[in-house]
Amino acid sequence: METTLYFLIVICFLAGLMDAAVGGGGLLQIPGMFNVLPPNTPVPTVLGVGKVASFSGTFTATWQYVRKIAVPWKMLLPAAILAFAMSYLGAKSAAYFPVQYMKPAMLAVMVAMFLYTFFKKDLGQTARTAALTRRELFWGLFFGALIGFYDGIFGPGTGSLLAFVFVRFYGYDFLAASASAKVINTTTNLAALTFFIPNGHVVWTWALPLAAANLCGGIIGARLAIRGGTKFLRYGFMVLLCLFIGKFARDLVV
Repeated sequence: METTLYFLIVICFLAGLMDAAVGGGGLLQIPGMFNVLPPNTPVPTVLGVGKVASFSGTFTATWQYVRKIAVPWKMLLPAAILAFAMSYLGAKSAAYFPVQYMKPAMLAVMVAMFLYTFFKKDLGQTARTAALTRRELFWGLFFGALIGFYDGIFGPGTGSLLAFVFVRFYGYDFLAASASAKVINTTTNLAALTFFIPNGHVVWTWALPLAAANLCGGIIGARLAIRGGTKFLRYGFMVLLCLFIGKFARDLVV
């Protein structure tokens, strides 16, 4: 088990770095955990341990971002609270929701997001200076609730969806969008933990070292993103979308 744990520490470090820099750390972390942990490990335990690690890295990356990047707290805080509640509701509803339809729907969404970002070269390259309108505040609550529910019931691509919403509908640059997305993503991860921890789905001897690894990756990833700026994040965002498109397409074919 020691060798397995060391391997998972490396995976979680890389997942934390990837997630903080451009998002999508779950693409690496969740499959890695399912493949490396003992085959008889219950699925809720795998997800619970993974959420502890993810929360640690996302929270750390969020702290790194908001110290240096201005984010729209007036909209983010109520949206994050609503996303928290809806993420918990999504987790509770997962057993009754036709999740099999999520992958083809998300494949179409990711393809559309990639094409839009690719052809609109200036997307997310200019920092917004205007204050948010009441209508934008309302839509922030709506998107927070909708994506929070999606994160609770399915999950993959949540950070990418949030970042795209902030860039496309609010006119933020990719750096401010990534910082804003991390704030909400942190709360949705926390919502999942309020379900997994009380129900005994977390093995702490696995979760704590993996959380430390993800945290370290989150620190480095956030610093790389801040230093690389919006151009780096735009290219990273498109690469991430390609990975998601490939994963969803493969899952539908296999």
